[in-house]
Amino acid sequence: MAQSDNLDTLTERVADLILTSQRVVVFTGAGVSTESGLPDFRSPGGIWDRFDPDDFTYQKFVSQPETRKLWWQLIHEGSLSLEIKPNPAHYAIAELERLGKLDSVITQNIDNLHQAAGVPDEKVFELHGNLRWSVCLSCGRRYPFEQVKIKLDEGHDVPRCEACSGVLKPSIVFFGEMLPEGVFEAAARRAEGADLFMVIGSTLIVYPAADIPARACRSGARLAIINLSPTPLDYEAAVLIRAKAGETMARVMELVREKL
Repeated sequence: MAQSDNLDTLTERVADLILTSQRVVVFTGAGVSTESGLPDFRSPGGIWDRFDPDDFTYQKFVSQPETRKLWWQLIHEGSLSLEIKPNPAHYAIAELERLGKLDSVITQNIDNLHQAAGVPDEKVFELHGNLRWSVCLSCGRRYPFEQVKIKLDEGHDVPRCEACSGVLKPSIVFFGEMLPEGVFEAAARRAEGADLFMVIGSTLIVYPAADIPARACRSGARLAIINLSPTPLDYEAAVLIRAKAGETMARVMELVREKL
């Protein structure tokens, strides 16, 4: 896609793609959440700029109490659990649902913001889990973050399961941990059934998640990419927009409403 095309022309093309599609699948990454104030783990000043990712593996969390303590400290201090709200990109995607265009959202994000914006939970496929929940590694009991936060506020460095005293772990995917069972396969099936696949705010460099847009393309879906930096699939895109997710999607949905 020639970058000489102006933003108005490109957003109108995305709007037209939406209007002529029946099964829109949206794939989102950190570039959507950063506009709500949530730091990108990999960006300057992010978590992995300040800490060594090798110290945050699943294996170390399970085996080393100090790693567990550090994780919960980060979460309690707000580094991973800011009281953030959906931004215009989240609301624009939720509007696709209200218009009957959205098949599903496949997200690399762990912040629950798509659901907060109004996308039904059953239509959100969270490849890397959801920070709003914690799970006991012994008995499998799940706890909402608000309940765990009470324990942290009371001074418990490493909260434990109330049922069996097992280790609690944030319900997100750590380094060295498998993706949630069945989620990747279900998301891939949705992607392969899409007639329009939209990548919003992802550089498509984290695997296996980044393989899903390629599957959509191989299955014949038209591809639209909205991201500030290049992605490996830019050459496949019917429309490629180098701009922020929120302002771009807000304009796209404004055009969709005008054309309905």
